[in-house]
Amino acid sequence: MRMIINAGIAKPSFFVVQYELPTIIFHQTQLIPSSTVWYPRQFHNRNAWIAKFKCSIAERSSPSFYKSKYPHPKREPKRERGNPTSLYSRPSLLDMKKEKMEKRALVYDFLRSIGIIPDELDGLELPVTVDVMKDRVEFLDNIGLTIDDINNYPLILGCSVKKNMIPVLDYLGKLGVRKSTFTDFLRRYPQILQASVVIDLEPVVKYLQGMDIKPNDIPRVLERYPEVLGFKLEGTMSTSVAYLVGIGVSRREIGGVLTKYPEILGMRVGRIIKPFVEYLEYLGIPELAVARLIENRPHILGFDLGEKVKPNVESLLEYNVKRTGLASVIAQYPEMLGLDLKQKLISQSSILDSILGLGVEDFGRVIEKMPQVVSLSKIAVEKHVGFLKSCGFSIEQARDMVMGCPQLLALNLDAMKLGFEFFKDEMGRDLNELVGFPAFFTYGLESVIKPRHKVVAKKGLKCSLAWLLNCSDQKFEERMKYDFIDMEDNTEEDYPLFDMKTLMEPETDDESESEFEDESEIDDE
Repeated sequence: MRMIINAGIAKPSFFVVQYELPTIIFHQTQLIPSSTVWYPRQFHNRNAWIAKFKCSIAERSSPSFYKSKYPHPKREPKRERGNPTSLYSRPSLLDMKKEKMEKRALVYDFLRSIGIIPDELDGLELPVTVDVMKDRVEFLDNIGLTIDDINNYPLILGCSVKKNMIPVLDYLGKLGVRKSTFTDFLRRYPQILQASVVIDLEPVVKYLQGMDIKPNDIPRVLERYPEVLGFKLEGTMSTSVAYLVGIGVSRREIGGVLTKYPEILGMRVGRIIKPFVEYLEYLGIPELAVARLIENRPHILGFDLGEKVKPNVESLLEYNVKRTGLASVIAQYPEMLGLDLKQKLISQSSILDSILGLGVEDFGRVIEKMPQVVSLSKIAVEKHVGFLKSCGFSIEQARDMVMGCPQLLALNLDAMKLGFEFFKDEMGRDLNELVGFPAFFTYGLESVIKPRHKVVAKKGLKCSLAWLLNCSDQKFEERMKYDFIDMEDNTEEDYPLFDMKTLMEPETDDESESEFEDESEIDDE
């Protein structure tokens, strides 16, 4: 019987009997069995391959057959490997970090070479190559931003041109923001380039539209106050609007208020809006009147209460404005709260004193009747006083007329000339009547003076200018039903004083297409 002895692994396809286990002896380079093993014929080729295989235990750790099969054209520097048995060369984390730092250093060198200080960029994800960073800087330069602008907000260099800058600017352009304003827009609010159009910008725009800001006004609002795009919908914006509505600002007027002065959306109620409103109430202006002032001139909310408003009120008191008259003065001219009022009062008091001989005490009365006098130029005062003198009034009479009706210093001179000619040629009255009622010049010649004079002359009535003019059309018609003049009706003021109740009356509907108001209209400097 033939016995087959095999030192390999037996396959279940045939029976193997191991008569004597071979002993394997290790030498330096060969693996030699201690007994001869007979293999079946079908394994002859395999046996031949095994016979040729020579390997030592030490050589197994080096995959030399891969190196010989895929030789490298150029030997790379030796690198430490995390796994010594790996078949592929991979840089260690330390090597990768070192390489990244080297590339970042090159980017920093480039930025310094063009004047950008990269100190604040540590920790910010930046382009790995100088070429990419150069493209970003060139793009910012093309839209008008300077090196100083970038240094003011260096984090803008972390924004990708394709992923951040272009999508944001395209969105602004689609809204209607003018390209000519992009530079100023980004200077004021560079953080917008880090925003997501869908997540951050679109919700704010929809909120503004929900506040009844007309679509055509949205781009102007954003140009004027780009910071609004960074506010949270449930934060300052919603609370400021809710408070204004709560004090009496008409809900339908909110859109116009925010269009004229969108900065309100960034004002904290407890720190800015509420203290301002409460202070005006303390001065004697009713809450509803304050609401009307905000509707008409919302920019007054931007006047600093501690730095501007309160010191200006104290200055008015120093110049003999009565405390009881403060409410009327501010309601007539709320813009004065934001002026450098102390200097204006000093200058204007000096001008009126030099031209008209108006003392400090009288100056306070003039301000109470027309607070806008603090913003009149010296040239305007000289022209109007010169006109009165050309009509034949003495300087003393001119002073009395200005004290009785300070509006004389701000009226249209051509209209005043036409009114005086009619008074002298058609009405034939004495100049002293104008001294007693200088408000004559404030009434419309064609709409009021001529029609009423014609009626009175036809009836043959003799009356004062005040009785003729200082009343409503309805009151005048009632007077014309009688054949005599009621002397009690002649005791009215020479010029109607400001009535706070008129301020609280509801505004008429404005059917204009846009509520946006040019900044020049609110600049009283």
